[in-house]
Amino acid sequence: MYFIVIRLLVFSALMVTSIAGANPTLMPQDFVYLDEAIPRIRLEMNYYSNRNFVGKPIDGYVKPRAILSRPAADALAAVQQDLSIFGLGLKIFDAYRPQRAVNHFVRWAADPYDTLMKSKHYPAIDKSRLFKEGYISSHSGHSRGSTVDLTLVSLDSGENIDMGGIFDFFGPESWAAAATPTPSQRAHRMLLQRVMEKHGFAPYSQEWWHFTLKNEPYPDTYFDFPVQ
Repeated sequence: MYFIVIRLLVFSALMVTSIAGANPTLMPQDFVYLDEAIPRIRLEMNYYSNRNFVGKPIDGYVKPRAILSRPAADALAAVQQDLSIFGLGLKIFDAYRPQRAVNHFVRWAADPYDTLMKSKHYPAIDKSRLFKEGYISSHSGHSRGSTVDLTLVSLDSGENIDMGGIFDFFGPESWAAAATPTPSQRAHRMLLQRVMEKHGFAPYSQEWWHFTLKNEPYPDTYFDFPVQ
């Protein structure tokens, strides 16, 4: 398993260098900070802290900021505007994710003894199956700059709307069409999905919080500049 991980990391480094340009550690001019681009948006950047499925700060998150490509940020601003009519808004869990953060996840997944956060984030799935089940990958759409993880909140108080599960819970309970949430929780998930789809985002069936801009500007580029 160790040699497989090393090969994945080497392949990742070569891919990032070859397709993201000569200096992939610089943020492109058409990427923006969401707290500057979208009024009243909330951030909960858990990968900057130890409040995540690894239980440690993740490589590449130097500051608790959220970054997206300008087209994705503009579409997300339209989502926020639509939700504000109902007194709702968006909270961002993750947006652009450096390739070095994805590499951190790969290394973590290869260590069968590091199960610090298992009871909270993957209680019913053996860690060795997280790749096969589609919860972790050696490359992430987040690194292309137009994928976002988010939830609904009260626009005024910032209180989370009950979605029937936490961010980064690995299991069928997190599937967008899961039957386990209550009717009101399913309605909240459906509202988020419908308004995101209205503004050009595609959902991910296994994670109710995960959406990618359909017409993303960098569909083949995986960036590695730090979040700072």
